[in-house]
Amino acid sequence: MNTWIAIGATALGCYAVKLAGLMVPAGALERPLVRRLAALLPVALLAALTAQQTFADGRALVLDARAAGLAAAAVALVLRAPFLLVVATAVLVTAGVRAIAG
Repeated sequence: MNTWIAIGATALGCYAVKLAGLMVPAGALERPLVRRLAALLPVALLAALTAQQTFADGRALVLDARAAGLAAAAVALVLRAPFLLVVATAVLVTAGVRAIAG
């Protein structure tokens, strides 16, 4: 039963945040600072999520095959490879490093 309470509370919280966003006056959203933050915030959050998923394992920092896969993906991006090729490169390099090290 505690799980359903948590699900209900989360749903209500999400609805409240959405409602609060809809109640913001349009003039406040047109400010240059707000527009700049709205453009940069998703990039910063995605970068933080990528770093956390790549270099963290519980409470410890690790440098393992995931870092090699991320580096390979970065190289593929610099070379302007299509997105699917970037992902495939990261997957293959990560799997290869794990197979060699493992």
